[in-house]
Amino acid sequence: MDVAIIGIGIHPFGRTDGVSGLEQGVFAARQALQDGRLEWNDMQFAYGGSAAAGKADTMVSKLGLTGLQFINVSNGCATGGSALQSAYMAIQSGMFDIGMAVGFDKHPRGAFTVDPEGSGLGKWYGDIGLALTPQFFGMKIRRYMHEFGITEDTLVRVAMKNYQNGSKNPNAWRRTPFSYADIAESPMVCEPLRKYMFCSPAEGGCAMVLCRADKAREYTSKPVFLKAVSVKTRQFGSFEVFAQCQALDRADPPTVQASRAAFEMAGVGPEDIDVAQLQDTESGAEIMHMAENGFCADGDQEQWLREGYTEIGGKLPVNTDGGCLANGEPIGASGLRQVYEICVQLRGEGGERQVPNQPKTGYTHVYGAPGLSGVTILST
Repeated sequence: MDVAIIGIGIHPFGRTDGVSGLEQGVFAARQALQDGRLEWNDMQFAYGGSAAAGKADTMVSKLGLTGLQFINVSNGCATGGSALQSAYMAIQSGMFDIGMAVGFDKHPRGAFTVDPEGSGLGKWYGDIGLALTPQFFGMKIRRYMHEFGITEDTLVRVAMKNYQNGSKNPNAWRRTPFSYADIAESPMVCEPLRKYMFCSPAEGGCAMVLCRADKAREYTSKPVFLKAVSVKTRQFGSFEVFAQCQALDRADPPTVQASRAAFEMAGVGPEDIDVAQLQDTESGAEIMHMAENGFCADGDQEQWLREGYTEIGGKLPVNTDGGCLANGEPIGASGLRQVYEICVQLRGEGGERQVPNQPKTGYTHVYGAPGLSGVTILST
């Protein structure tokens, strides 16, 4: 049974003093219901998640005590994508006709903290200084740059593009574009990654209403259809966040597995995608994920970024809403934000950032610790 998205809602990302993460999730949920011309008591189920702002199911105290099934989801940065997949499966199985996926978060200021024991590692992993994700990201992209001829120029261009796109997005946190020099001369954090090449912990909420595809046009004239949803975890030999060692023989990262499964499920290929959202925790991530998701060969990113292929008017616009760099990363909401943006683009509602020529097929990819990826393919 096919599944459609019939309502979308978002609370602006960034910092919203005096508003809890849960309240931001409720805001997004109400917006999604309004978009689909629905009420909360029309929902038969919900899946939702938050990493730092409480349990999502407590939203019912504000939305309404209707007795619906509400299941909390926790899956690192892929929490929102996993909530969406859960909702997708609930409808596809035939158990429910209509429901919601929602995510929100409100992280404290400063860098993300890591709980090694909560990720299946010993306390020692943090005690000896290994639980530093910027350090891992720096090491991973440095190796990739060495192997495939990627230069620091490409790192800068990813960040410059995403901040420029974010300046056109009213829901983005960072709405001031940075120049090439601003980024290239910003302080070094973990070589080769500089200050303005990293996303930041943030706040925000995002929600969407899903239903059986054969009922979608009862609610909206612009349904977006979920053609594929795939979440995969790491294999032995893939080099991921919190890896304690590196195997002699490499295996494909979870993104490659999730991407291949999604393309097979949807019956399309990378060449059929009109607009994409790729995880950009930092500039290097977007570069590596362009190849891992099958959109280009390793090393081709240099030409792609230099010639503007991934800009809004390019052959494959990537992170048209500014991605994590411009929006920040409220973990529970981040994956759903990607899907929200693809829905906006496919519905032709992107305003200044609208991809030209009426895009019909979109793609989202989220990556989370300790090594899992979620991919969706959507179409009109």
